[in-house]
Amino acid sequence: MHHQARRARRTGHHPHLRRLPRERRSHPATAAEHRGLRGHRTGVRGAAGLARVHGRCYRLPGAAAQCAQLPRAPAEPGRRAHRHDFNGTGARADHHAAAPVRSVGLSASASARSAATGRLALALIILLACALAAGSWRVYSNTWDEPEHLAAGIELLDRGQYEYDTEHPPLGRVLLALGPYLAGARSFGTPPPNGTQEGIDILYSGGHYWRYLTLARAGVLPFLALLLLATWLWARRLFASQGAALLSVLLLASVPAVLGHAALASLDVAAAATCLLALYALQLWLVSGRLRDAVRFGLAAGLAVGTKFSAVPFIGLALPALALVRAAAGWRDLPGVPRGLPPGVAPGAGALRADPPAAGARSRLLGLALALLATVLPIALAYGPRSPNPAALAVRFNWAVSYLLQERGLDHELGVLLSHLWLPRALRDLINGVVAVKAHNDSGHLSYLLGHVRLMGWWYFYLVALAVKTPIALLAAGPVGMAWLARDGWRSRNCWALAPAVLVILMLTFASAFSRINIGIRHLLVLYPFFALGAAYVSVRAWRALAAWRNRRLAVAPVAVLLALLLWQLSTLWTAYPDYLPYFNEAVPHPQRVLVDSDLDWGQDLRRLEVRAAQLGIAKLSLAYRGTADLSREPLPPFVSLAARRPASGWVAISALARTRAPADYAWLDAYQPVERVGKSIDLYYIP
Repeated sequence: MHHQARRARRTGHHPHLRRLPRERRSHPATAAEHRGLRGHRTGVRGAAGLARVHGRCYRLPGAAAQCAQLPRAPAEPGRRAHRHDFNGTGARADHHAAAPVRSVGLSASASARSAATGRLALALIILLACALAAGSWRVYSNTWDEPEHLAAGIELLDRGQYEYDTEHPPLGRVLLALGPYLAGARSFGTPPPNGTQEGIDILYSGGHYWRYLTLARAGVLPFLALLLLATWLWARRLFASQGAALLSVLLLASVPAVLGHAALASLDVAAAATCLLALYALQLWLVSGRLRDAVRFGLAAGLAVGTKFSAVPFIGLALPALALVRAAAGWRDLPGVPRGLPPGVAPGAGALRADPPAAGARSRLLGLALALLATVLPIALAYGPRSPNPAALAVRFNWAVSYLLQERGLDHELGVLLSHLWLPRALRDLINGVVAVKAHNDSGHLSYLLGHVRLMGWWYFYLVALAVKTPIALLAAGPVGMAWLARDGWRSRNCWALAPAVLVILMLTFASAFSRINIGIRHLLVLYPFFALGAAYVSVRAWRALAAWRNRRLAVAPVAVLLALLLWQLSTLWTAYPDYLPYFNEAVPHPQRVLVDSDLDWGQDLRRLEVRAAQLGIAKLSLAYRGTADLSREPLPPFVSLAARRPASGWVAISALARTRAPADYAWLDAYQPVERVGKSIDLYYIP
């Protein structure tokens, strides 16, 4: 409204105000308003919806209907309110005035146009992100997990069975396989558990490798759109400003790790999107207490669990944590003070919706029961419409029960309980999958970090991964913004502002403490939307603070720094393209010394090696490559496998994953300088 006020002072034209009749200007009923508006030269409302401009008193349109309903808004949380502070915005008002009301808003048509513009901008950001992710489709060969995901989805669509790699639920895999299935891909019936070989046979069948692989990768784009849309929903609950919400979505769309995994037929972006949506629905239910929101949370949670089992601990831990946050905010309620106030009203991103009063315990328990019932529906739809092999299903479920019986404590008691219960087929499949993930985690997974290989992982693996895989601008602003949001949210008793920091700390702590499958930042992509929300909050608050400076010349340098940081973050969209998957920030000059598996090398650069070998006219190649592509069906030059601890001559190509998994086997290559690096992960040597 500042530009409208300046225009009004300059021209004397105030189209949103109506001049009071002469007889009303001196009416005794307006004396309080006159006192309250004394000293104001721009459109500030008084108790009865009046405004003084250039010494004249005006009535604001619709003021009579609004004045009795709008209370005084408190000052900005985190900042001491001045005794003359008006409505928490810094505008001086006489402290004898009656309770002020909101400033003049946009008209209904202008608000509708603004909302439509925001939705259009959101759609453009989503389309841009999808286009950038799609730019890697024909650059990368199939990565390690893509064939098995495709095989499991095709088997379910074609044969009605789900026997390959039951550590993952079928919902996301079916959507990945839908495009290739409609294009003619069919199951070959390879006996389980050889899902990778089945997927390779499907990809190479009929000479349609790139067609099937591209269609499978296209199945991830709806999940990328859902991830950005869910971030928008979170941002709109946090920020009243559409610009701040759009900035959050744009910052998330510029994270290379998100775009890199959105370009692959894998479940990581799908898991992040559905889990974020479930966390949003959970927070919405806890804040509102409505039963329909409980049902929505249950459906979203079932969708997340049906996509990837990592949602089970994340949502299961978030439920009591966010409930405690809600309860703590309720305990701090003060009589007569509205709760859920906006953090940083004046210089921040705008107002939040006020939290409604807390629901009773009976309503909460009923909502929890409805949520649990609603969770079953997506899971039943994911596992239900099929005709599995009853014998194989019985074998898998009995294995899961026996594994739990061998454990101690609660796991053993759960195994005893399951051994005496009759369960529907879908729940038995679900339990088998969750137990299979637990068994995998208990046995560990070969991991690489900072030059070392370990089976059981490191507690600080994900901290290092976040530090090197996140753009520096977002890495700096995101945590600061989440802490700022949490501080202001605690002072204003706003649960939405507290949630990002609570959820990030919770999920990162759980993954660091209990995960022994340390194979990439992809397992924690769900953290990045909260980083984007925090960075947007910092940016908007900084911008508003700079805009309030009286000396605009002094603000030029800080504004330039803020814009430079924003451009630095967005510059990754073109500097890293199309290699978003192996992106490392500027602080890491040698990524292969820090992380490898799925962060740098996932077998994606084989096609580039084929193209480069053809350009160089390589007649014979010694190759050390780790991936799931069928090398016998690839257009490589004649090659032999590079033997361990046996130096070779001529052209030698070795991938980063092969080298880091067995560093002693290829240590003799350290004496030579590679001719070039093919893509980001394969070193090409010529040894005389």
